[in-house]
Amino acid sequence: MIVKMSKHATQEHYDKLVAALKKKDFEIRDVSSETVRIFGIIGDTASLDINDVQAYEGVEQVIRVQTPFKQASRTFKEEDTVITLGNGVEIGGEESVMMAGPCSVESETQLSTIADSLAKQGIRVLRGGAYKPRTSPYTFQGMGLEGLKLLRKVADKHGMAVVTEIPSSDLIKTFEAYVDIIQVGARNMQNFQLLKALGKTHKPILLKRGLSSTIEEWLMSAEYIISSGNPNVILAERGIRTFETYTRNTLDVSAVLAVKELSHLPVIIDPSHAAGRWSMIEKLSAASLAVGADGLIVEVHHDPENALSDGAQSLKLDRFASAMDSLRELAEALRRPLK
Repeated sequence: MIVKMSKHATQEHYDKLVAALKKKDFEIRDVSSETVRIFGIIGDTASLDINDVQAYEGVEQVIRVQTPFKQASRTFKEEDTVITLGNGVEIGGEESVMMAGPCSVESETQLSTIADSLAKQGIRVLRGGAYKPRTSPYTFQGMGLEGLKLLRKVADKHGMAVVTEIPSSDLIKTFEAYVDIIQVGARNMQNFQLLKALGKTHKPILLKRGLSSTIEEWLMSAEYIISSGNPNVILAERGIRTFETYTRNTLDVSAVLAVKELSHLPVIIDPSHAAGRWSMIEKLSAASLAVGADGLIVEVHHDPENALSDGAQSLKLDRFASAMDSLRELAEALRRPLK
């Protein structure tokens, strides 16, 4: 439920209403802007009569949120959420953001070679897998803690932020020490215990859409994180599973438009996992920017033929540089520069 106070409402009016609601065990989430005072009532509001709230002095309007994802909804918070990283990068702001790096951290030499090239392209968010949840238990599972340490070391050299996937909640404290954005992979999108635990951290969460998840299910997973105390959620569309087998997944670019209508959260696209083919990444990235994605997360490798994971969907360094030139030109035309 959303409460909008009138422009003539005093602090006393606000305090009186909030105190009454808290007495009934409701949580108050203030989402006021410079021009209007608005707050959300969190809890089982089905038992709360709108007319009872409307009766308080200073209340202009009371709106019952119909969507199940209350705090992630555009009704709850009209303004777009902008998440600012420690190195100053804004996600969801006036610029689009490129996150890039290898699928897996394989060695310091490999990561340094890739990061050195990315830095020359102006990339300020380094992606890379330290822990690699894989379909087969026999494939490379990542370097673990050593991989996290390498990501932090190499990223710091270039003033980059780090985004990497967390496999389980017992690693949250470790990730807080080394990572700037904690990624929840597609397979864990509905790992509700993990989502609730991530709601207790202050780190931004990159929430990938599940393999066969609807947009509502995706936003409900974001709601788990937000309702547990962490409003800094970035949604990532990475393709969904359909009957088509030519590509790894089917990229749903319309999801960006749907999310923008339904939610205030930023949304980025992962064209690498969607296509599974490096030859498609640049054009899928262009399509993503054209529909208003807040950013991209792309896999890049200096030697993809010998990569330990996902080499087929990784851009070589020179191809990535060429793609960035054309994508930046497009982004400028769209009046939303790509950084």
